[in-house]
Amino acid sequence: MSKQMEASVGGARIGGARIDHLGIAVESIAEARGLYEALGLRVTHEETVEHEGVRTAMIPLGESRVELLEPLGPETTVGRFLSKRGPGLHHVALHVDNIEAAWAELQRRGVTIVSPAIQTGAGGHLYFFVHPKSTGGVLLEICQVPICQDPA
Repeated sequence: MSKQMEASVGGARIGGARIDHLGIAVESIAEARGLYEALGLRVTHEETVEHEGVRTAMIPLGESRVELLEPLGPETTVGRFLSKRGPGLHHVALHVDNIEAAWAELQRRGVTIVSPAIQTGAGGHLYFFVHPKSTGGVLLEICQVPICQDPA
């Protein structure tokens, strides 16, 4: 059996489900990255995602990644998260091969989706968020590498 989960919706294959990354809310990427660098890891990509009000840093970790999330201000989603809960795990992201099919299937099942639509985020990835009340208390990001991009 494959390491990746397979599913289909009305004949459209969702497929490829695996952990893409863990989103960690931090006050400062510059300060937080030191821990990962001490473990022999390195930041390979940094980007500001204006519409999310966040600066991101990606750290490859095996077949997955750690995404450090630094808020652009206290009024942003990650800024409010930090003021309420402090630094820590913000979300778990699952990669799928067909994000449109995943969106449709979750809506069909009545899952509470936080995002108004599938959006484009860091590195051009497509994504949407599922509300923690539908996932056992964890903010879940569903994401897909853009078709024109190598998933590695």
